[in-house]
Amino acid sequence: MSLDAFAEVFEPADIHVAQRLTELGRDSDPTVALAVALAVRAVRSGSVCVDLRTVAAQVGVPELPWPDPDGWLSTVGASPLAEHKVVRLDGDLLYLDRYWREEEQVRDDVVALLSSPPRTAVPGLERLFPAGWEEQRAAAEAALTRSLTVLTGGPGTGKTTTVARLLAAFAEQAELAGGPPPRMALAAPTGKAAARLQDAVQAEVDRLSAVDRARLAGLRATTMHRLLGSRPDTSSRFRHHRGNRLPHDVIVVDETSMVSLTMMARLLEAVRPDTRLLFVGDPDQLASVDAGAVLADLVDGLGEAGVVELTTSHRFGERIGALALAIRSGDADATVEVLRAGGDAIGWLDTDDAADALRGPLVDRAADLREAALLGDGETALRILDGHRLLCAHRRGPFGVAHWNRQIERWLAERTGQSIWSQPYAGRPLLVTANDYGLGVYNGDTGVVVAAPEGLRAHIGTPASSRELAVGRLGEVETMFAMTIHKSQGSQADEVTVLMPPQDSRLLTRELFYTAVTRAKERVQVVGTEASVRAAVGRRAVRASGLARRLSTAR
Repeated sequence: MSLDAFAEVFEPADIHVAQRLTELGRDSDPTVALAVALAVRAVRSGSVCVDLRTVAAQVGVPELPWPDPDGWLSTVGASPLAEHKVVRLDGDLLYLDRYWREEEQVRDDVVALLSSPPRTAVPGLERLFPAGWEEQRAAAEAALTRSLTVLTGGPGTGKTTTVARLLAAFAEQAELAGGPPPRMALAAPTGKAAARLQDAVQAEVDRLSAVDRARLAGLRATTMHRLLGSRPDTSSRFRHHRGNRLPHDVIVVDETSMVSLTMMARLLEAVRPDTRLLFVGDPDQLASVDAGAVLADLVDGLGEAGVVELTTSHRFGERIGALALAIRSGDADATVEVLRAGGDAIGWLDTDDAADALRGPLVDRAADLREAALLGDGETALRILDGHRLLCAHRRGPFGVAHWNRQIERWLAERTGQSIWSQPYAGRPLLVTANDYGLGVYNGDTGVVVAAPEGLRAHIGTPASSRELAVGRLGEVETMFAMTIHKSQGSQADEVTVLMPPQDSRLLTRELFYTAVTRAKERVQVVGTEASVRAAVGRRAVRASGLARRLSTAR
């Protein structure tokens, strides 16, 4: 057997790393090299390990000359690479050593936090969670007695309301105990997510009493990297760690579904044993770009011991909620039924070529955006931009954002008769693709180029809160008539158009579809064939991991 026979499964880097490691370990067995290459491939694909017993079926090419699983596992387990802990075999799961150790650490730290003595809840939570918010009150009661709580729920279920009012309860709890005000931190995986968290929590804090507002004065959200203290010499280690813990008494992490295993390990090792930790997110959304599906693992592995789920939506209309539920439940028939029924909140173009149908409304919005920008009205331009999102699964190809951005620009040029090929131009929608802490703009921020007497200006943010900058000061930005579903995660628009790729797209999954649909506040339009819709609902974004099992057996 040779790795050449499996060339279609791997990227060149997978094979190169496997060959290098087996050379260093002086193991010439090709089945060991195959196993290591699969472990490298798994990490690249978002998993932290690979199940050698079932990998043939998972990869989808069972006709390849796969080794017998029992003999393969024995061979890998006896390899010098396993002896020297370059790779780790845990049952049927094969890990690269780093990810095995990170899973072990996360398990140990989570169990230690859950084993902390219970706290005393604040009496009279009805003041903070009045009638109609009983579900959120119960979640807060649970969180007040634990050192670690995982708060889950779909969009509109009141997670941010619970967080803001729970922070007020934490502050009151400390005051009643005669202690100093607790040091609190709000964090999220990305700069954009941190900014949204800041705005959402502050809006909720502003609705509280004067006493509660005073207790939460100065509360600011930041990225997890900035919270932990980024270092210029490494991207995976931070100034805060087990020997230099974070000073905070309460830490809230939002959008936890986007947190990788490595980042979770770095956070947990930096948290003091007496810190109150709250993870917030939706486990049905897309997972981290990097390896791991930590939020889903926490939910599966902890159960009621650490997880509180909010289920009642306070935001969605009935139809969008029904569509999201059908997708999340994996019910393709119900999903198609909701789409076919349509209505004011649901639209469906059952086609794989929607250019003619989409051209009119997309160019209308682009022209309105351009007109507001030419008039110098940045607030209106941002409002138009936030009114609609065209979401794509792919970056490239006929169903990708690059194609649709160019297409809409061409259509707009034909409509207006004015060339807009030079960059930048008034009315160009922007997507920031890198953090710039000096300017206060972050990866995922959106904005519009607007005409001004002194030249073109970039308005970045929302109609209610924006930052105006000279266009030349911006670093890495892209045109954003369309954006990927991954980039949209954590944000919302009044109306969303979801462009479904063909049914054989490897990106087409239930989590992707659910994330896209739940970006819509008022209306969602799905563009794609019934086959694509059914394929999306029926295909899970499975990430191999042993963390859930480790947690469930350790409690």
